Amino acid sequence: MGTRRQVSPPPSRWMNSNPSPLNSSRFEGCTLTGALSVLTEVRDAVCIIHGPAGCAHHNFSLLHATLFSNDRLEVPRLLSTRLTENDIIFGGEEALETTIARALSLSPAPASIFVLSTCIVETIGDDTEAVCAKPRGVPVIAVPTAGFLGGVFETGIKGALLSVASLARPGTAEPTLSANLVGEKNLEYGVDENAAEIARLLGRLDIGINLRFVRGISTRDLERLGSATVNILREPALQPVGEDLRGRFGTPYVDSFPAGLSGTCRFLEEVGRICGIDASDAVEEERAYQKAMLEGFRDMAGSRVCFQTAHPMLGADPAAEAVCTECARALDLTVAPDGVLVPFPYPAPVGTAGLRRMLHRWRLLVRG
Repeated sequence: MGTRRQVSPPPSRWMNSNPSPLNSSRFEGCTLTGALSVLTEVRDAVCIIHGPAGCAHHNFSLLHATLFSNDRLEVPRLLSTRLTENDIIFGGEEALETTIARALSLSPAPASIFVLSTCIVETIGDDTEAVCAKPRGVPVIAVPTAGFLGGVFETGIKGALLSVASLARPGTAEPTLSANLVGEKNLEYGVDENAAEIARLLGRLDIGINLRFVRGISTRDLERLGSATVNILREPALQPVGEDLRGRFGTPYVDSFPAGLSGTCRFLEEVGRICGIDASDAVEEERAYQKAMLEGFRDMAGSRVCFQTAHPMLGADPAAEAVCTECARALDLTVAPDGVLVPFPYPAPVGTAGLRRMLHRWRLLVRG
């Protein structure tokens, strides 16, 4: 008989873990899709996908279905250069010129045009930037996505945000304190609820929302990008964008939306520090608000739960894991292997309102 492979003992925490080191990039999608999730939110722009028609068809279908599921009956303004075999052999720059001219002829006319490259264009070496740089009366911006050759979905988001920022003008000092929300996950369910929660928290500090960068804005709205007091990034992965905006406009940033009970209070403290505000009262008010929220779920106290990864092949999101552990402790839940399976949320719930929604789901599972 062959030697049996020894199985490692289970982790000390009662939760599912990642049993094998997989390359997560295989699951993270195409840069093109990530970029389009940002660029199609510039409402008066047109996006041109420079590549075969199939790339545009796939992404149009995905975006349209996602918008519809979020009760947004909209059609993203996408065009394709529809490269053929001849274009791939001899170059697709002429097809791009023709498609840009077509975009400019649309009604209503676009205020800006974004040109996104695909795997094929990266392979054949079209000089997309040179074609886009020609004067046409409206900005035509080359976005170097390069499909799967350019990275993953999140890479596309970063590249798109930096490309849109190139249209902004130098910031002007504003008399009132305000914040930009940078890099919201536009394909995420609950994206507007998350923005409303950030607005609620900032309201405790008398800080308003200057711009949602990029969600539901116009090309002209970008003129306000540099006038905010602080930028609030959706997640730490967007720090390169935060650094770029700080270099352009001198705007400091908070590197993530708040997650968890204590994390929400730290968020208020950090924003207050950046903006020169004493956040003590705001933090105490939020702690009282959280206490009242938790009281509404005391009927779950003593229940047994077992945390389960949202994607067993990739493991748990550390931020979501920390949030769940903190909430379980606050509600006197017992985390045990025979407990009710409770999935880790992905991404981590935003602020106190996000925790309330998460705990509603927990209660349904515990009572079920």
